[in-house]
Amino acid sequence: MSKILGGLTPAKVILGGFLLLILSGTLLLMLPFATRSGESVPFLDALFTATSATCVTGLVLHDTYTFWSEFGQLVILLLIQTGGMGVVTVAVAVAMFTGKKIGLRQRLVMQESISAPQMGGIVRLTSFILKATFLFEGIGAFFLALRFCPEFGLLRGLWFAVFHSISAFCNAGFDLMGIREPFSSLTRYVGDPLVNLPVMLLIVTGGIGFFVWDDLRHNKLNIHHYRLQTKLVLSGTGLLILLPAAFFFFYEFQQPGWSGMSIGERLLASLFQSVTPRTAGFNTVDLTQLQSPGILLIISLMVIGGSPGSTAGGIKTTTFAMLILCVGSTFRKKDCIQCFSRRIPPEALRNAVTILMLYLTLFLCGGNLISCVEGLPLSAALFEAASAIGTVGLSLGITGELGVVSRITLITLMYFGRVGGLTMLYALADGHLRPPAQLPLEKVTVG
Repeated sequence: MSKILGGLTPAKVILGGFLLLILSGTLLLMLPFATRSGESVPFLDALFTATSATCVTGLVLHDTYTFWSEFGQLVILLLIQTGGMGVVTVAVAVAMFTGKKIGLRQRLVMQESISAPQMGGIVRLTSFILKATFLFEGIGAFFLALRFCPEFGLLRGLWFAVFHSISAFCNAGFDLMGIREPFSSLTRYVGDPLVNLPVMLLIVTGGIGFFVWDDLRHNKLNIHHYRLQTKLVLSGTGLLILLPAAFFFFYEFQQPGWSGMSIGERLLASLFQSVTPRTAGFNTVDLTQLQSPGILLIISLMVIGGSPGSTAGGIKTTTFAMLILCVGSTFRKKDCIQCFSRRIPPEALRNAVTILMLYLTLFLCGGNLISCVEGLPLSAALFEAASAIGTVGLSLGITGELGVVSRITLITLMYFGRVGGLTMLYALADGHLRPPAQLPLEKVTVG
């Protein structure tokens, strides 16, 4: 095994690790006692659920509470936790706890897995990731237990609190609210701050990335010492929460269909619906009742996603920032991209454009394929495809009705969205062949 792994690139190790975890979860979910009925679930259903959990997406064919037994729910939760933290991170953590030495190759794979800028301090950063993850999830579970324990009883309330805390921090979107109504997510708590605020904070915390949290830990409130990536992530995250929230509050939830909501419920619902598309998958309102502009906005947020080295998916906030900064530099006729008194290397823009084109191509092709095969409106199919490739989990209620081709399409999109576009390219490309000399330069007119 060591010889086989020794011949693989870090990108191939990451892809293989996620694939192995998905297959293992699939086999466990196919066991008869994984379902409440005691019947073995079909392979494709188990594969879809295991992929959704491992890729922290949240798209489901069956309601998690009513269909899966406590064992099945535990398997899903373990897949969410491992997939959210990263397969490589968990593997390195196990090696650390068992006293095994972390070699240079393991550090290189770990660097690739969490998008760290350098290999130095990887083991220390891994330890910090573990501690921060369990700390945030524990705090979130405590506050959620204050609501769930009085409602569902002590033991079930604690289980619900832990499950939803891990699902929120890992940006998974799986829920157990089928105990009230199947596929209802958190719609029962649209105006409850004791559920909304912890879940939103967990989503944001897990979505900004461990590398950013490590920077904040060292520099605290000394903003001038923050790395450029930290500044881009924090400012981009803030704007991507506030601006959509303003749209939902002042336009979407002012429509006649939402007249029964109070001001407080509209405010919480606006914030929640701007946070959850990046990329958590919970919802506190019926998404099928949203207007077309609201649906389009959510699709856009799902494609953008969270930040590098986080539990979130999407093209990432830094990729989106690179594209916006490039537009700004072009308008100002600058030769390079500049931000926060720093110059950004050209390869960052090349990577951003590559990632965007990959995601858009797969997103549009997947959505069109689903629309053609299922005979669904294009907007609903694109919503489902964006939710899959952005590893979000939001749905307009059509996931369970999809056929085999569409389910396989969503599985592929979820897997690609979790491992990342560049990782997939690096795994498929040789990566060692470089042209011996530069070719002649010739300009091409664009625009």
